[in-house]
Amino acid sequence: MAKKLRYTCSACGAATQKWSGRCDSCGEWNCIVEESPLSAQGGKQSIGGARGGRIALSDLSASEAPPPRTRSGMDEFDRVLGGGLVPSSALLVGGDPGIGKSTLLLQAAAKFAAGGLKTVYFSGEEASAQVRMRAQRLGLADAPVKLGAETNLRDILTTLEEEKPQLAIIDSIQTMWVDTVESAPGSVSQVRAAAHELTQFAKRRGISVILVGHVTKDGQIAGPRVVEHMVDTVLYFEGERGHQFRILRAVKNRFGPADEIGVFEMTGGGLAEVSNPSALFLSERGTPAPGSVVFSGIEGTRPVLVEFQALVAPTPHSQPRRTVVGWDGSRLAMILAVLEARCGIPFTGLDVYLNVAGGMKVTEPAADLAVAAALLSAREDVSLPEGAIVFGEISLSGAVRSVSQTENRLKEAQKLGFSSAIMPKGDKAPQLRGVTARRFEDLTTFVGDIFGAG
Repeated sequence: MAKKLRYTCSACGAATQKWSGRCDSCGEWNCIVEESPLSAQGGKQSIGGARGGRIALSDLSASEAPPPRTRSGMDEFDRVLGGGLVPSSALLVGGDPGIGKSTLLLQAAAKFAAGGLKTVYFSGEEASAQVRMRAQRLGLADAPVKLGAETNLRDILTTLEEEKPQLAIIDSIQTMWVDTVESAPGSVSQVRAAAHELTQFAKRRGISVILVGHVTKDGQIAGPRVVEHMVDTVLYFEGERGHQFRILRAVKNRFGPADEIGVFEMTGGGLAEVSNPSALFLSERGTPAPGSVVFSGIEGTRPVLVEFQALVAPTPHSQPRRTVVGWDGSRLAMILAVLEARCGIPFTGLDVYLNVAGGMKVTEPAADLAVAAALLSAREDVSLPEGAIVFGEISLSGAVRSVSQTENRLKEAQKLGFSSAIMPKGDKAPQLRGVTARRFEDLTTFVGDIFGAG
């Protein structure tokens, strides 16, 4: 049987069965390259005519010991990893340029190395002297970390085979060059091939590999999405340039909970851990003001209190603005529609601005009621009662639905001195001493009771 050829676009990764000068998917020219298959198609029980080996199968009831973990000593970093670094694992860390990815991983590498883990750090973006200057600034010049500056993946893998480290950090995957792929470094084909080789090397040699990845303007890690499926853990390093807070978030973790976060503060001496992020996010909050609401959320296994800030003002434009920072813009549009349709409170002709203080990004639907409260507080120019937190999900019918882990949310609020909670009526959490619960089953009752409207 004739070998079937397959062609791939080096710019977007689209596959086709024939070569052409221009990619039909992305429109780029001279980017179609031939991709050789691993082997010719064989029969039902063979590939390329060679019979494979039998795979040992096991029952679902079979039990195995949990994988061993190595803690770095950075509690926030270990929390996001699920308790520590697992051998033979591949991690991908993404984030905006200049957000502090290299600083974080250099500090983590120094911690792991100081704990006895043989660590190698390869930089493809900076010279060794630049990395040493950063280490001196962070006070890590004496850390037993082996350093190299290289982009040729073949040379890197050869060095790793000879050095036999337990942890290898590659900064970054977009700068790696695989000499068997005919495309420029950073292209889809190069990134996919480099990630595959490094991941397989980690599994085969029993070492841990941490890859640094750039992100696009949409906030996604640049390159093919398949890279995130190859690795065991995907972490995003988030934060606003104007804030000193940085959040390390796990969006995928095969060895621990996803959506877990670690909070850091950018200082002159590097990234400092924040053991109580709720207190940090609310540290500059003074007397309650119109449009300001404290939301008790859950990030992974950790309860976090954050402040929603809203501003509603008459618009000079024909089309009112809807500006959101730290929350989902489409979710804001839904809350505004429910307030108008179910409560008769219009926002026509009004600009709406919504912000999550401290650079935090909130994704859970439990913030719906807090957002509605902030919008109404700003529109009516009325502050919420002092010492109150708000949480609850709003349905399209205007009902206030219960959320998960209510008790943990209330305990975090109690720990920080909050005395009342505005929450769904359906929640069956036990009453906590010192925290008064005000429960509502629909948005109309909430608006009438809290703001005297509706």
